[in-house]
Amino acid sequence: MTDTPWLGDACSLVDAYRAGERKPTEELEAVLAAIERSGLNAVCFVDEEGARAAAESADVSLPFGGVPIGVKELEPVAGWPATEASLVFADRVADHTSTMVERLEAAGAVKVGQTTASEFGGLNVSVSRLHGVTHNPWAHGRTAGGSSGGSAAAVAGGLLPIATGGDGGGSIRIPAGFCGLVGMKGTAGRIPRGPRTEIAPMTVVVGCLARSVRDVARWFDVCSGYDSRDPYSLPRVDGWERDLGTRDLRGLRAVIAPDLGSAVVRPEVEEVVREAGEALARDTGLRLVDVPVRLPGLGFEWAMTNLAQLRRALGDRWPGCKDDMTLEMAFGMQLADDTFDLSIAAACERQRTEANERMAEVFDQVDVIICATNPDVAFPAEVTLNTRVGDRQVGPENNGALTIPANIVGNPAISVPAGTVDGLPVGMQIIGRHHEDALLLDLALVVERERPWPLVAPGAPV
Repeated sequence: MTDTPWLGDACSLVDAYRAGERKPTEELEAVLAAIERSGLNAVCFVDEEGARAAAESADVSLPFGGVPIGVKELEPVAGWPATEASLVFADRVADHTSTMVERLEAAGAVKVGQTTASEFGGLNVSVSRLHGVTHNPWAHGRTAGGSSGGSAAAVAGGLLPIATGGDGGGSIRIPAGFCGLVGMKGTAGRIPRGPRTEIAPMTVVVGCLARSVRDVARWFDVCSGYDSRDPYSLPRVDGWERDLGTRDLRGLRAVIAPDLGSAVVRPEVEEVVREAGEALARDTGLRLVDVPVRLPGLGFEWAMTNLAQLRRALGDRWPGCKDDMTLEMAFGMQLADDTFDLSIAAACERQRTEANERMAEVFDQVDVIICATNPDVAFPAEVTLNTRVGDRQVGPENNGALTIPANIVGNPAISVPAGTVDGLPVGMQIIGRHHEDALLLDLALVVERERPWPLVAPGAPV
């Protein structure tokens, strides 16, 4: 009988199933027991009956056959809670399942339950009024990031081998960086977001929080490809896992710009990222070039354009539901109500065009940009606005300056563990041109092979 969940990656768990070393039913029971005793508060809903039925009938010949997965609570699953991580929708139940989750089910994945998120995905922290604080498995009391914080905490904390995530401004990469995982934001449209796709503001992608690069590649094999219910989804590309590590990287041009010209990055984090970027260049034969990188942070513009969808979702509940919302989300909604008009919408679009031009100018001169994922290591979990810790300003506002640009413009970007500061993970982000997702995976694979990272946090499962 399996006492603890699998602490390797999802691909190796499938290998273990096929070799007869593990059984999906036993693995699920170990996962359920670990979730029950965990103090991370990473899983907010468990479908024991559904998961047990899926594990009993699991076909381990499938790509994720028998693999227990977590589903971020902002991702719909028919019959499961559809709370949007908010008290406003605490009693709502989903009437449909997302395309990505349907594809994962078809590939044999066992849906265990929902992982916690920040309210409406609007903050890059791991706390909500509905579920309380989700803790970073590397240090209890530190944030797991957001909005996919529960997925990151569950995977890094040894509860689940892989989990879904969504990234509208860094919500996969930020928690991946804080929790020592791989987090990939594919080119916009790589994985369809339907059904009932919300089109504007065209910054959101979906994907996973993973322990290994090959897990992300297999996820793309299973989940990517055009679907008519997301009219902006991209045509299918095959062979993500098969072709992993086969590209010639020598001579590609890279610039190391830890702060992207706009974020305030902690010096110790910058040092780790520079060293990791230089090591990657040596390992692959990348040619480092000195190119000015000054990408706009665009935090205000990003927030304003995203709040339009929230206003639609709240409908006539707003403003009566204000007291049920987190202070920050209610404040943002009120600010948008009071100030957002055609002139601000025009300014946002002007900034978006400028961001695209700036990004294109950099990629006229380089093939990849290497920067930090987060400006600092994980801050205290209860922090939802910037505050001072010692002599440093920490909190969620500064994070987006490093991740939002790739969402605004649609470029692929991946976060991989680069080292630690104060015993907490530092993520290195690699940004590429549109549609060059496979190149980023190959670069990440080199980091993984040459400087392996812990697949779970020290002491996990906790």
